[in-house]
Amino acid sequence: MLEHNEAFAAASCAIQMSLSASESRFNPHGGAVAIGHPLGATGTRCLMTLVNALERTGGHRGIVTICLGGGNAVAMMVERD
Repeated sequence: MLEHNEAFAAASCAIQMSLSASESRFNPHGGAVAIGHPLGATGTRCLMTLVNALERTGGHRGIVTICLGGGNAVAMMVERD
């Protein structure tokens, strides 16, 4: 599962295509375009959305991208036992 935090739909589409990620595993909850992109809160929102989805589906691994503002970002891989 991959939660990509991006306020511009075209960027998310490009990332999804470049990773060959299926629609069911890429932003399955809508991402920043559908849910919102409040600066300072999106990292927590994206991370917890991913963790809750992994718990709910029995998933073991996921990636979340977090906007840092000013064109910067970080990606985090999450694994659960």
